[in-house]
Amino acid sequence: MEAKAKPLHVVLVTIGSAGDLFPFLRIALALRAGGHQVSFLGPVQHEPFVREAGLPFHGLPADPAVLDHPDLWHPTRGFGVVWEATRPAMAAVPAFMAALPPDENCTMLVHPLALPEADLCRAARPGLRIAAVFLAPSNLPTVHDPLMLGPWRVPRWVPMGVRRRLWRTAGKRFIDPVALPDVNAARSAAGLAPMRTLVDDIVGIADLSIALFPDWFAPTQPDWPRPLVRSGFPLFDPQPDAVLSDALRHFLVQGGRPLVFTPGTGNRQARAYFAHAIEATRLLGERAVFLTPHRDQLPAELPHHVLWQDYVPLRALLPQVALLVHHGGIGTTAEALHAGTPQLVVPLAHDQFDNGARVEALGVGLSLPATRLNTRRLVAGLEALLDDNGLGKRCRAVAANFDGDAGVGQVVTALEGLFR
Repeated sequence: MEAKAKPLHVVLVTIGSAGDLFPFLRIALALRAGGHQVSFLGPVQHEPFVREAGLPFHGLPADPAVLDHPDLWHPTRGFGVVWEATRPAMAAVPAFMAALPPDENCTMLVHPLALPEADLCRAARPGLRIAAVFLAPSNLPTVHDPLMLGPWRVPRWVPMGVRRRLWRTAGKRFIDPVALPDVNAARSAAGLAPMRTLVDDIVGIADLSIALFPDWFAPTQPDWPRPLVRSGFPLFDPQPDAVLSDALRHFLVQGGRPLVFTPGTGNRQARAYFAHAIEATRLLGERAVFLTPHRDQLPAELPHHVLWQDYVPLRALLPQVALLVHHGGIGTTAEALHAGTPQLVVPLAHDQFDNGARVEALGVGLSLPATRLNTRRLVAGLEALLDDNGLGKRCRAVAANFDGDAGVGQVVTALEGLFR
Protein backbone atom coordinates (compact mmCIF):
# COMPACT_ATOMS: atom_id res chain seq x y z
CA MET A 1 0.00 0.00 0.00
CA GLU A 2 1.30 3.46 -0.91
CA ALA A 3 2.31 5.55 2.09
CA LYS A 4 0.16 8.54 2.87
CA ALA A 5 1.73 11.81 1.76
CA LYS A 6 3.45 13.86 4.47
CA PRO A 7 1.30 16.86 5.43
CA LEU A 8 2.21 20.00 3.55
CA HIS A 9 1.99 23.67 4.33
CA VAL A 10 0.34 25.14 1.23
CA VAL A 11 0.46 28.91 0.85
CA LEU A 12 -2.27 30.08 -1.54
CA VAL A 13 -1.86 33.50 -3.16
CA THR A 14 -4.64 35.07 -5.22
CA ILE A 15 -5.66 38.48 -6.48
CA GLY A 16 -8.69 39.99 -8.19
CA SER A 17 -12.42 39.62 -7.71
CA ALA A 18 -14.54 37.03 -5.94
CA GLY A 19 -14.51 35.03 -9.17
CA ASP A 20 -10.73 34.68 -8.80
CA LEU A 21 -11.03 33.89 -5.10
CA PHE A 22 -13.65 31.14 -5.07
CA PRO A 23 -11.71 28.42 -6.96
CA PHE A 24 -8.79 28.92 -4.55
CA LEU A 25 -11.18 28.54 -1.63
CA ARG A 26 -12.52 25.28 -3.02
CA ILE A 27 -8.99 23.86 -3.30
CA ALA A 28 -7.95 25.21 0.10
CA LEU A 29 -10.86 23.43 1.78
CA ALA A 30 -9.95 20.18 0.02
CA LEU A 31 -6.34 20.53 1.18
CA ARG A 32 -7.42 21.10 4.75
CA ALA A 33 -9.74 18.09 4.56
CA GLY A 34 -6.69 16.08 3.44
CA GLY A 35 -4.83 17.01 6.62
CA HIS A 36 -2.65 19.77 5.18
CA GLN A 37 -1.92 23.18 6.68
CA VAL A 38 -3.22 26.10 4.64
CA SER A 39 -2.30 29.77 4.65
CA PHE A 40 -4.49 32.00 2.49
CA LEU A 41 -3.14 35.27 1.10
CA GLY A 42 -5.58 37.50 -0.77
CA PRO A 43 -6.93 41.04 -1.12
CA VAL A 44 -8.11 42.43 2.22
CA GLN A 45 -11.70 42.86 1.01
CA HIS A 46 -12.04 39.08 0.67
CA GLU A 47 -11.32 38.38 4.33
CA PRO A 48 -15.01 37.66 5.22
CA PHE A 49 -15.23 34.92 2.56
CA VAL A 50 -12.04 33.22 3.76
CA ARG A 51 -12.81 33.56 7.47
CA GLU A 52 -16.33 32.21 7.00
CA ALA A 53 -14.79 29.18 5.29
CA GLY A 54 -12.78 28.61 8.48
CA LEU A 55 -9.38 29.28 6.91
CA PRO A 56 -6.52 31.43 8.23
CA PHE A 57 -6.23 34.63 6.23
CA HIS A 58 -3.42 37.08 5.58
CA GLY A 59 -4.72 40.24 3.92
CA LEU A 60 -2.82 41.81 1.04
CA PRO A 61 -3.16 45.54 0.30
CA ALA A 62 -5.79 46.49 -2.25
CA ASP A 63 -6.91 49.93 -3.38
CA PRO A 64 -10.64 50.00 -4.26
CA ALA A 65 -10.03 53.16 -6.30
CA VAL A 66 -8.76 50.94 -9.11
CA LEU A 67 -12.40 50.09 -9.89
CA ASP A 68 -12.86 53.68 -11.05
CA HIS A 69 -9.79 53.78 -13.28
CA PRO A 70 -11.05 54.66 -16.79
CA ASP A 71 -8.81 52.02 -18.42
CA LEU A 72 -9.62 49.12 -16.09
CA TRP A 73 -11.99 47.57 -18.64
CA HIS A 74 -10.15 48.73 -21.74
CA PRO A 75 -9.50 45.82 -24.15
CA THR A 76 -5.74 46.47 -24.38
CA ARG A 77 -4.84 48.93 -21.60
CA GLY A 78 -6.72 47.02 -18.90
CA PHE A 79 -3.79 44.68 -18.18
CA GLY A 80 -1.59 47.60 -17.24
CA VAL A 81 -4.14 48.87 -14.74
CA VAL A 82 -4.49 45.44 -13.12
CA TRP A 83 -0.73 44.92 -13.03
CA GLU A 84 -0.03 48.24 -11.33
CA ALA A 85 -2.88 47.71 -8.87
CA THR A 86 -1.57 44.31 -7.78
CA ARG A 87 2.09 45.24 -7.26
CA PRO A 88 1.70 46.41 -3.62
CA ALA A 89 -0.02 43.13 -2.76
CA MET A 90 2.56 41.02 -4.54
CA ALA A 91 5.41 42.90 -2.85
CA ALA A 92 4.11 41.60 0.51
CA VAL A 93 4.34 37.93 -0.50
CA PRO A 94 8.14 37.41 -0.17
CA ALA A 95 8.07 38.90 3.34
CA PHE A 96 5.35 36.46 4.40
CA MET A 97 7.32 33.50 3.06
CA ALA A 98 10.55 34.71 4.68
CA ALA A 99 8.84 34.72 8.08
CA LEU A 100 8.03 31.00 7.89
CA PRO A 101 10.38 28.48 9.56
CA PRO A 102 13.22 27.67 7.13
CA ASP A 103 12.60 23.92 7.39
CA GLU A 104 8.83 24.22 6.73
CA ASN A 105 7.61 21.73 4.11
CA CYS A 106 6.09 24.45 1.86
CA THR A 107 4.36 24.62 -1.47
CA MET A 108 3.05 27.83 -3.02
CA LEU A 109 -0.19 27.68 -5.01
CA VAL A 110 -0.45 30.98 -6.84
CA HIS A 111 -2.35 33.07 -9.34
CA PRO A 112 -0.28 33.58 -12.54
CA LEU A 113 0.35 37.25 -11.72
CA ALA A 114 1.99 36.13 -8.46
CA LEU A 115 4.50 33.89 -10.24
CA PRO A 116 7.30 36.51 -10.41
CA GLU A 117 7.13 36.96 -6.63
CA ALA A 118 6.93 33.20 -6.08
CA ASP A 119 10.18 32.87 -8.03
CA LEU A 120 11.78 35.44 -5.70
CA CYS A 121 10.60 33.37 -2.74
CA ARG A 122 12.22 30.25 -4.20
CA ALA A 123 15.50 32.12 -4.71
CA ALA A 124 15.53 32.86 -0.98
CA ARG A 125 14.17 29.45 -0.03
CA PRO A 126 15.80 26.70 -2.15
CA GLY A 127 13.59 23.65 -2.51
CA LEU A 128 10.35 25.61 -2.43
CA ARG A 129 7.79 24.08 -4.79
CA ILE A 130 5.56 26.35 -6.88
CA ALA A 131 2.24 25.44 -8.50
CA ALA A 132 0.53 27.92 -10.82
CA VAL A 133 -3.26 28.03 -10.99
CA PHE A 134 -4.75 29.07 -14.32
CA LEU A 135 -8.42 29.98 -13.89
CA ALA A 136 -9.24 30.53 -17.58
CA PRO A 137 -7.82 29.20 -20.87
CA SER A 138 -6.56 32.59 -22.02
CA ASN A 139 -4.24 32.73 -18.98
CA LEU A 140 -2.19 30.00 -20.72
CA PRO A 141 -0.38 31.32 -23.79
CA THR A 142 -1.01 29.38 -27.00
CA VAL A 143 -0.92 29.97 -30.73
CA HIS A 144 -3.64 27.38 -31.35
CA ASP A 145 -7.37 27.98 -31.89
CA PRO A 146 -9.35 29.76 -30.74
CA LEU A 147 -6.60 32.38 -30.77
CA MET A 148 -7.87 35.66 -29.35
CA LEU A 149 -5.51 38.63 -29.14
CA GLY A 150 -7.65 40.71 -26.84
CA PRO A 151 -10.88 41.41 -28.75
CA TRP A 152 -9.41 40.25 -32.08
CA ARG A 153 -9.90 36.68 -33.26
CA VAL A 154 -7.11 35.28 -35.42
CA PRO A 155 -8.67 33.26 -38.30
CA ARG A 156 -8.01 29.53 -38.45
CA TRP A 157 -6.23 29.82 -41.79
CA VAL A 158 -3.43 32.03 -40.44
CA PRO A 159 -0.15 30.00 -40.50
CA MET A 160 1.58 29.03 -37.25
CA GLY A 161 4.61 31.19 -37.96
CA VAL A 162 2.44 34.27 -38.35
CA ARG A 163 0.50 33.37 -35.20
CA ARG A 164 3.71 33.22 -33.19
CA ARG A 165 4.80 36.62 -34.50
CA LEU A 166 1.39 38.11 -33.68
CA TRP A 167 1.55 36.70 -30.16
CA ARG A 168 5.07 38.02 -29.55
CA THR A 169 4.14 41.41 -30.98
CA ALA A 170 1.09 41.70 -28.71
CA GLY A 171 3.18 40.82 -25.65
CA LYS A 172 5.94 43.28 -26.49
CA ARG A 173 3.48 46.07 -27.14
CA PHE A 174 0.86 45.71 -24.41
CA ILE A 175 2.42 43.62 -21.60
CA ASP A 176 6.22 43.79 -21.43
CA PRO A 177 6.54 47.60 -21.24
CA VAL A 178 4.22 47.59 -18.23
CA ALA A 179 5.50 44.53 -16.36
CA LEU A 180 9.16 43.88 -17.14
CA PRO A 181 10.75 46.97 -15.51
CA ASP A 182 9.38 46.05 -12.06
CA VAL A 183 9.92 42.33 -12.50
CA ASN A 184 13.49 42.58 -13.69
CA ALA A 185 14.46 45.14 -11.06
CA ALA A 186 13.32 42.71 -8.36
CA ARG A 187 15.03 39.78 -10.08
CA SER A 188 18.30 41.69 -10.33
CA ALA A 189 18.19 42.45 -6.60
CA ALA A 190 17.67 38.73 -5.92
CA GLY A 191 20.50 37.67 -8.20
CA LEU A 192 18.21 36.19 -10.85
CA ALA A 193 18.55 36.57 -14.60
CA PRO A 194 16.16 39.05 -16.22
CA MET A 195 13.07 37.94 -18.10
CA ARG A 196 12.98 38.64 -21.83
CA THR A 197 9.20 38.60 -22.17
CA LEU A 198 6.67 38.17 -19.39
CA VAL A 199 4.06 35.90 -20.97
CA ASP A 200 6.51 33.29 -22.26
CA ASP A 201 8.94 33.33 -19.33
CA ILE A 202 6.41 33.41 -16.52
CA VAL A 203 4.90 30.00 -17.34
CA GLY A 204 8.32 28.38 -16.95
CA ILE A 205 8.53 29.33 -13.28
CA ALA A 206 6.09 26.77 -11.89
CA ASP A 207 7.00 23.19 -11.02
CA LEU A 208 3.37 22.29 -11.74
CA SER A 209 0.66 24.04 -13.76
CA ILE A 210 -2.99 23.51 -12.87
CA ALA A 211 -5.81 24.32 -15.30
CA LEU A 212 -9.04 24.85 -13.37
CA PHE A 213 -11.37 24.30 -16.31
CA PRO A 214 -12.42 21.10 -18.10
CA ASP A 215 -11.16 19.64 -21.34
CA TRP A 216 -14.59 19.98 -22.97
CA PHE A 217 -14.40 23.75 -22.42
CA ALA A 218 -10.79 24.10 -23.58
CA PRO A 219 -8.80 21.09 -24.84
CA THR A 220 -5.16 20.87 -23.75
CA GLN A 221 -2.92 22.61 -26.28
CA PRO A 222 0.49 21.26 -27.34
CA ASP A 223 2.27 24.48 -26.31
CA TRP A 224 0.85 24.64 -22.77
CA PRO A 225 3.40 24.11 -19.99
CA ARG A 226 4.15 20.68 -18.57
CA PRO A 227 3.59 19.03 -16.19
CA LEU A 228 -0.06 20.07 -16.38
CA VAL A 229 -2.98 18.88 -14.26
CA ARG A 230 -6.53 19.37 -15.52
CA SER A 231 -9.66 19.69 -13.40
CA GLY A 232 -13.25 20.71 -13.95
CA PHE A 233 -14.62 24.05 -12.81
CA PRO A 234 -14.14 24.02 -9.00
CA LEU A 235 -17.30 25.98 -8.26
CA PHE A 236 -17.67 27.42 -4.78
CA ASP A 237 -20.82 28.87 -3.26
CA PRO A 238 -20.10 31.06 -0.22
CA GLN A 239 -23.78 30.99 0.79
CA PRO A 240 -25.14 27.58 -0.20
CA ASP A 241 -28.21 28.00 1.99
CA ALA A 242 -29.02 31.57 0.93
CA VAL A 243 -32.62 32.27 -0.04
CA LEU A 244 -33.90 34.74 -2.59
CA SER A 245 -35.32 38.00 -1.33
CA ASP A 246 -39.10 38.39 -1.09
CA ALA A 247 -39.00 41.07 -3.80
CA LEU A 248 -37.11 38.78 -6.15
CA ARG A 249 -39.31 35.75 -5.54
CA HIS A 250 -42.40 37.87 -6.19
CA PHE A 251 -40.84 39.24 -9.40
CA LEU A 252 -39.93 35.77 -10.67
CA VAL A 253 -43.46 34.40 -10.40
CA GLN A 254 -45.14 37.19 -12.36
CA GLY A 255 -45.11 35.14 -15.56
CA GLY A 256 -42.52 33.87 -17.98
CA ARG A 257 -38.86 33.74 -17.11
CA PRO A 258 -37.02 37.08 -16.92
CA LEU A 259 -33.57 37.92 -18.20
CA VAL A 260 -30.63 38.62 -15.88
CA PHE A 261 -28.01 41.30 -16.55
CA THR A 262 -24.72 41.67 -14.67
CA PRO A 263 -21.50 43.40 -15.77
CA GLY A 264 -19.57 41.80 -12.88
CA THR A 265 -19.41 42.72 -9.21
CA GLY A 266 -16.25 44.78 -9.71
CA ASN A 267 -17.59 46.88 -12.58
CA ARG A 268 -18.49 50.41 -11.49
CA GLN A 269 -18.46 51.75 -15.06
CA ALA A 270 -21.57 50.06 -16.47
CA ARG A 271 -24.07 52.92 -16.68
CA ALA A 272 -24.38 52.70 -20.50
CA TYR A 273 -24.63 48.89 -20.32
CA PHE A 274 -27.68 49.09 -18.04
CA ALA A 275 -29.25 51.88 -20.09
CA HIS A 276 -29.12 49.68 -23.20
CA ALA A 277 -30.51 46.76 -21.18
CA ILE A 278 -33.47 48.81 -19.97
CA GLU A 279 -34.39 49.92 -23.48
CA ALA A 280 -33.78 46.51 -25.10
CA THR A 281 -35.99 44.65 -22.63
CA ARG A 282 -38.68 47.32 -22.99
CA LEU A 283 -38.69 46.89 -26.77
CA LEU A 284 -38.85 43.10 -26.43
CA GLY A 285 -41.54 43.17 -23.73
CA GLU A 286 -39.33 41.14 -21.37
CA ARG A 287 -38.67 41.56 -17.65
CA ALA A 288 -35.14 41.90 -16.32
CA VAL A 289 -33.18 41.45 -13.09
CA PHE A 290 -30.16 43.73 -12.77
CA LEU A 291 -27.36 42.44 -10.52
CA THR A 292 -24.82 44.99 -9.30
CA PRO A 293 -23.66 46.16 -5.86
CA HIS A 294 -23.25 49.65 -7.34
CA ARG A 295 -26.79 51.07 -7.39
CA ASP A 296 -25.63 54.50 -8.60
CA GLN A 297 -25.12 53.04 -12.09
CA LEU A 298 -28.88 52.74 -12.49
CA PRO A 299 -31.59 55.39 -12.86
CA ALA A 300 -33.04 56.60 -9.58
CA GLU A 301 -36.41 55.18 -10.63
CA LEU A 302 -36.48 51.93 -12.56
CA PRO A 303 -39.29 50.99 -14.96
CA HIS A 304 -41.73 48.37 -13.72
CA HIS A 305 -40.22 45.64 -15.87
CA VAL A 306 -36.80 45.88 -14.14
CA LEU A 307 -35.79 44.75 -10.64
CA TRP A 308 -32.44 45.66 -9.07
CA GLN A 309 -30.64 43.36 -6.63
CA ASP A 310 -27.23 44.06 -5.13
CA TYR A 311 -26.32 40.37 -4.81
CA VAL A 312 -28.04 37.07 -5.55
CA PRO A 313 -26.35 33.64 -5.51
CA LEU A 314 -26.30 32.58 -9.17
CA ARG A 315 -26.69 28.96 -8.12
CA ALA A 316 -30.16 29.77 -6.79
CA LEU A 317 -31.20 32.28 -9.45
CA LEU A 318 -30.09 30.92 -12.83
CA PRO A 319 -32.39 27.87 -13.01
CA GLN A 320 -35.33 30.27 -12.80
CA VAL A 321 -34.43 32.66 -15.63
CA ALA A 322 -34.43 32.46 -19.43
CA LEU A 323 -31.06 34.03 -20.13
CA LEU A 324 -27.98 35.50 -18.47
CA VAL A 325 -26.29 38.55 -20.00
CA HIS A 326 -22.87 39.04 -18.41
CA HIS A 327 -19.29 40.23 -18.81
CA GLY A 328 -17.69 36.85 -19.48
CA GLY A 329 -15.75 36.39 -16.25
CA ILE A 330 -14.77 32.74 -15.93
CA GLY A 331 -16.65 32.24 -12.65
CA THR A 332 -19.92 33.62 -14.00
CA THR A 333 -19.46 31.71 -17.26
CA ALA A 334 -18.95 28.46 -15.37
CA GLU A 335 -22.00 28.99 -13.15
CA ALA A 336 -24.19 29.56 -16.23
CA LEU A 337 -22.82 26.43 -17.91
CA HIS A 338 -23.48 24.47 -14.73
CA ALA A 339 -27.06 25.74 -14.52
CA GLY A 340 -27.74 25.07 -18.21
CA THR A 341 -28.63 28.73 -18.70
CA PRO A 342 -28.16 30.37 -22.15
CA GLN A 343 -25.65 33.22 -22.17
CA LEU A 344 -25.08 36.47 -23.99
CA VAL A 345 -21.51 37.43 -23.17
CA VAL A 346 -20.59 41.12 -23.38
CA PRO A 347 -16.80 41.01 -22.90
CA LEU A 348 -14.82 44.10 -21.97
CA ALA A 349 -11.22 43.00 -21.33
CA HIS A 350 -8.83 40.38 -19.92
CA ASP A 351 -9.95 36.72 -20.36
CA GLN A 352 -13.53 37.67 -21.22
CA PHE A 353 -13.18 37.65 -25.04
CA ASP A 354 -11.77 34.13 -25.03
CA ASN A 355 -14.46 32.89 -22.63
CA GLY A 356 -17.15 34.38 -24.86
CA ALA A 357 -15.68 32.67 -27.93
CA ARG A 358 -15.80 29.33 -26.13
CA VAL A 359 -19.42 29.85 -25.09
CA GLU A 360 -20.25 30.41 -28.76
CA ALA A 361 -18.25 27.35 -29.82
CA LEU A 362 -20.25 25.19 -27.39
CA GLY A 363 -23.48 26.45 -28.96
CA VAL A 364 -24.85 27.72 -25.63
CA GLY A 365 -24.75 31.46 -26.25
CA LEU A 366 -23.43 34.42 -28.19
CA SER A 367 -20.71 37.01 -27.66
CA LEU A 368 -21.15 40.74 -28.29
CA PRO A 369 -18.05 42.83 -27.41
CA ALA A 370 -18.84 45.75 -25.13
CA THR A 371 -17.24 48.17 -27.59
CA ARG A 372 -19.96 47.28 -30.10
CA LEU A 373 -22.84 47.25 -27.62
CA ASN A 374 -25.87 49.37 -28.43
CA THR A 375 -29.59 48.85 -28.03
CA ARG A 376 -30.10 47.57 -31.57
CA ARG A 377 -27.37 44.93 -31.35
CA LEU A 378 -28.46 43.92 -27.87
CA VAL A 379 -32.05 43.40 -29.06
CA ALA A 380 -30.81 41.33 -32.01
CA GLY A 381 -28.66 39.13 -29.77
CA LEU A 382 -31.43 38.57 -27.24
CA GLU A 383 -33.94 37.76 -29.98
CA ALA A 384 -31.56 35.27 -31.60
CA LEU A 385 -31.14 33.39 -28.33
CA LEU A 386 -34.77 33.54 -27.19
CA ASP A 387 -35.96 32.27 -30.60
CA ASP A 388 -33.43 29.39 -30.79
CA ASN A 389 -35.56 26.28 -30.20
CA GLY A 390 -32.56 23.98 -29.80
CA LEU A 391 -30.66 26.18 -27.38
CA GLY A 392 -32.13 24.71 -24.20
CA LYS A 393 -31.22 21.17 -25.23
CA ARG A 394 -27.62 22.17 -25.96
CA CYS A 395 -27.33 23.96 -22.62
CA ARG A 396 -28.63 20.93 -20.74
CA ALA A 397 -26.16 18.68 -22.57
CA VAL A 398 -23.27 20.89 -21.46
CA ALA A 399 -24.57 21.05 -17.87
CA ALA A 400 -24.54 17.24 -17.78
CA ASN A 401 -20.72 17.35 -17.97
CA PHE A 402 -20.42 18.69 -14.43
CA ASP A 403 -19.70 16.36 -11.51
CA GLY A 404 -19.49 16.90 -7.77
CA ASP A 405 -15.71 16.73 -7.21
CA ALA A 406 -14.78 18.71 -10.34
CA GLY A 407 -11.33 17.09 -10.25
CA VAL A 408 -10.31 18.89 -7.05
CA GLY A 409 -9.13 15.61 -5.54
CA GLN A 410 -6.77 15.16 -8.47
CA VAL A 411 -5.36 18.65 -7.87
CA VAL A 412 -4.68 17.83 -4.21
CA THR A 413 -2.98 14.57 -5.18
CA ALA A 414 -0.77 16.41 -7.68
CA LEU A 415 0.26 18.95 -5.03
CA GLU A 416 1.12 16.13 -2.64
CA GLY A 417 3.16 14.53 -5.41
CA LEU A 418 5.47 17.54 -5.64
CA PHE A 419 7.19 16.40 -2.44
CA ARG A 420 7.07 12.63 -2.89
